[in-house]
Formats: sequence, structure tokens, C-alpha cells
Amino acid sequence: MTGPMAPARILAVDDEITVRYFLEKLLTRDGHQVVAVDSGEAALDHIAAEEFDLALIDLKLKGMGGMEVLAALRQQSPATAVIVLTAHASLETAVEALRQGAHDYLFKPCATVDLRQSVRAGLLKRREELQRRELLQRAESSTPRPGGGVHHASETPPAAPQATHANGRFLQYQGLIVDPIRHLVTLDGALLELSPTEFGLLAYLVSEAPRVVSAGELVREVQSYPSDAWTASDLVRSHIYHMRRKIKAAAGRDVIRTVRGVGYTIGD
Repeated sequence: MTGPMAPARILAVDDEITVRYFLEKLLTRDGHQVVAVDSGEAALDHIAAEEFDLALIDLKLKGMGGMEVLAALRQQSPATAVIVLTAHASLETAVEALRQGAHDYLFKPCATVDLRQSVRAGLLKRREELQRRELLQRAESSTPRPGGGVHHASETPPAAPQATHANGRFLQYQGLIVDPIRHLVTLDGALLELSPTEFGLLAYLVSEAPRVVSAGELVREVQSYPSDAWTASDLVRSHIYHMRRKIKAAAGRDVIRTVRGVGYTIGD
């Protein structure tokens, strides 16, 4: 566990009063200065008037949506870390938000420990980004120009926002979206309730798709122990059976295909 977070200026945008109260109370208790607003329009007024270290933005706002607020904030203050909040158990909106520059996402209602961890990581990311920009500006200001003299910080355009990690974080294939960090997986927008072993097996199949993966490889790579072909086959078959029942119950279709005598793959 890391030490206490440095106090930060945080904007919380949510049209549910109970959520705003929870965010404001918890983060204020942690020593932060929190501005809580109930609409995207109110958020834009604050964004235009002051700079925030971090923002928590509900994606499903009445009136101006959370994605619009995110876009405005990224343009106005690209170094501000953004955590998006969504009440939908679907990763599609989270994927898009991270592509647009958000640092992280949380499903509502979010657990206190998850919120604090995400806020801490977001503030650390902002601090590192500001330090990187400062070093870059110093290096550019001391570099001799071709015609003599040196560059001045005022002549250097602002550094472009750091590339987001959305594409590298999620696994996506045939309606499946897998978040290995939060151990979440959805199919056609439906959240799948899987055990840790089942999640590992499905995530590995998605990562290797459309290649057919043998039972022995699944046991070795996911459960980290070798086994003979018969034992591996029996073990994986049992897990696949339970996974298929859960997947069909949640999404109405199955995406795991058995290739007789070879193994398993993802496919209709």
C-alpha cells in the first residue's frame, strides 16, 4: 500500500445526488478539494474558469453527455486525469472513453477501494505527465537553433497529450470485450459472471483467437501447471461446460467452439 495521496483539486460530475455526496464526502475525507456538479453544462463552466488535477465524469448525464464533457476537458486541460463512471455493465463505453483520453473507468456503484486506487493512479499519472512536459520544455529551450541562439519555452508549442492505453488494455473479438486489469468480460454488452479460472481460460482463448488452443496448453498457460493430455482434457471440458451455460444465460448465444481432437477456439 502506498502512502497518502497529495491533496488535489478534483471535479466530480454526476446527476445523481447520492453519487455526488458519496464522491465528495470520500474524497474530501482523503484531503482533496472537491467541486461537485450535477450537469455537463455546469462542468464546462468550472473547466473554463479553473484547472483540475482529476475529474470524475458520469457518462450518462441528462443534457450534455459525459463524452462531450470529456472532449471539452481534454481540449482545455489535456493533463487532467479523467475517470469515467458508467452504470451500464458494458465495456463498450469504457473502451471508447479510454480511446478519447480517459485514464480509467469505474462501474457504478463503485467500491471505495476501487475509487481510491483509481484516483491515486490518475493523480500519479498526471504528476508524471507534468514532469515529462517540464523536462521536454527545458531540453528544447536549451537546444541551439540552426541559425544561432537557443529555443525559448514561449516558442515551443505545447506537447501533445500522451497516447491512451485503451487499445493495449482491452482484448476484443466477435462481440467479446475483456479487461484483464479489472477481470471483467462482456459479450454483446452483457456482463459475464465468471470464476477466476473461467475468466483466465476465456481471456486466453480471446487473446489467441482464431487459433485453436489445446486443453494441455490452456491448463499450462492459465493454471500454470503441466498435466497429461487426458487429465487436461477432463479438467478443461468441465470448465468449458460451466462457462457455456453462463455465457448463454447472459448473452443468449455461445462463442466457444470445440474442434474435436484438437482443442477450443472462439467462433460462432
